[in-house]
Amino acid sequence: MHMEITVLSQAELKQVLELDRVIASVESVYKQKAGGRTAVWPSVEYHFEEEQAVMDIRSGYLAGDKLHGAKMLNNFPLNAQAGLPAFTGMLLIFDSTSGMPLALMDASYITSMRTGAAAALGVRTLARKNSKNLLLVGAGRQAFFMVAATLLAMPQLENVRVHDPLDSANAEKFVSQIERRLKAELNLNLSGKVNFTARNDLQAVLQDSDAVITVTRATSPIIKQEWVQSGTHFSCIGADMLGKEELDPELFRTARAFADDKKQCLAFGEMEIPYKAGIISEQSIQAELGEVLAGTAAGRISEADITIFDATGLALLDLATGKLALDLARRKGLGQKASI
Repeated sequence: MHMEITVLSQAELKQVLELDRVIASVESVYKQKAGGRTAVWPSVEYHFEEEQAVMDIRSGYLAGDKLHGAKMLNNFPLNAQAGLPAFTGMLLIFDSTSGMPLALMDASYITSMRTGAAAALGVRTLARKNSKNLLLVGAGRQAFFMVAATLLAMPQLENVRVHDPLDSANAEKFVSQIERRLKAELNLNLSGKVNFTARNDLQAVLQDSDAVITVTRATSPIIKQEWVQSGTHFSCIGADMLGKEELDPELFRTARAFADDKKQCLAFGEMEIPYKAGIISEQSIQAELGEVLAGTAAGRISEADITIFDATGLALLDLATGKLALDLARRKGLGQKASI
């Protein structure tokens, strides 16, 4: 007996996925996780020495949605020289009532959308409600999605400042294209509503940043404790593998820290290095973000709190976003059917 599976290309995913719906899906997954309705399976990471590349497998089970599956991502930076994409991946989704495969799709666009949504939910949930100034540290591939999702989730934001620690020209380029890209790629029209600027002076711009999203490949702190004002929120996205860190570990002594998944964050998130250094323990993590969203744990308690959301990335978010794409694609008659 043959099985039929739907295959979705990156172009089709771009046609069907809407960022506000992705944010709602991601929020629902975090809440399911807080209610014990999910399983996060061990992640696999492998480094190809000669190719200076890395492969990453994440997998899990969403009991609430009766879905399980896996995502394999490849980051091969040397591909640029051969004219190939550096970042590739596949997402495979199964029906958990029967084990039947449902869909196979490009994973890189889904990863970008759901990661943007995760960063934005961290800001919306833990930053001060009257936040006006957002700082983005890092202006790489994922940065666009962080900005888009956070502006959707926090329409009160007025200023977005972008700092690229490696290449200030890259931040300038990013800022010059952002409004056009938001309109062209995500149909978000923000012209005149938000002020976008590139900033070189990280220490100075931190003095009046309400919320900060870090999305770099740093392996040593970019942000020093003494630069940070009370009341600042951080959504940390870059530290998603062993040895990566973007914040001064000392910040964790006084900050209220939240995880997407406690075990994962202590193993290889922004919390890994402060945990190994004995600055924090498992008990110092206030809660998982889903528990705050579900109302079972407190988030920010005072305007003066420094809050940190450590998002290491969960395959659960990819599964829910992939299923959303599959449902929307079916309605539009998109996707190729393959017999396997």
